[in-house]
Amino acid sequence: MHKQPEITDKTRQTFVNVFCDLYSRKPIEKISIQEIANQSGYNRSTFYQYFTDIYDLLDWVEERILNSINEEMAGREFSTHTFQDALQCLENAEDIAILKALLGDYGSVHFVERLKREIPFERLIVDFPSDDALAPYIIEFYISTLISMFRLWIRNGKDLSSEELVGLIDSLFTKGITPYHMFGSVNPRRQ
Repeated sequence: MHKQPEITDKTRQTFVNVFCDLYSRKPIEKISIQEIANQSGYNRSTFYQYFTDIYDLLDWVEERILNSINEEMAGREFSTHTFQDALQCLENAEDIAILKALLGDYGSVHFVERLKREIPFERLIVDFPSDDALAPYIIEFYISTLISMFRLWIRNGKDLSSEELVGLIDSLFTKGITPYHMFGSVNPRRQ
C-alpha cells in the first residue's frame, strides 16, 4: 500500500523543520538521526525512508532553498532598487527558518559558497563592466556583503525593517562607513 503524497510531504517537512531547528542551535556533527526522529514523532526507520543520513537531509534542504530562490529571482524584473529586490528574493524564499539555519552560526561555508555560485546575484549590479579585470573581486565583495548583512539581520531577529536595511546597505555601498563612525555611534535609522 502506497502512502498518500500529502502524508509523505508532511512527514518529510516535519523532519526538515526539526533538523533546521536543531541546526540553528548546534553544529551538524552534534545532531543525530535519533534526535531528529524523536523530536519529529517518528522512528529512525521512517527517517531512512526519506533520507540516507543527516548530510543527505542537509543536501535536500540546500537544494530546495536554492531552487526556491532561483525561481523567485527568475520571476522578477529587477528595478533600480536592486538591494531591495535581492532582499525580497531571500525573504520570500520558501521558508525563512531554513535560511536562518543554513546561514546561522552553525551553517556551513559550503552553503554560502553554493549560494554565491548558483544564484545569479550579479544580475543585481546595474551597468557593471563585465570585461573589467577587477569585476570578479567587486562582484565577490558585493555578494559577500549582501549575504553577510542578510545573515546578521536574520540573526538579530529582523530588528530593522527591510526598508531600513536596504537604506543602510545602499548608504554603505555608496558612502562607505565614514558617516557612521565620524561622530561616534550614529543611528543608521536617522541616515
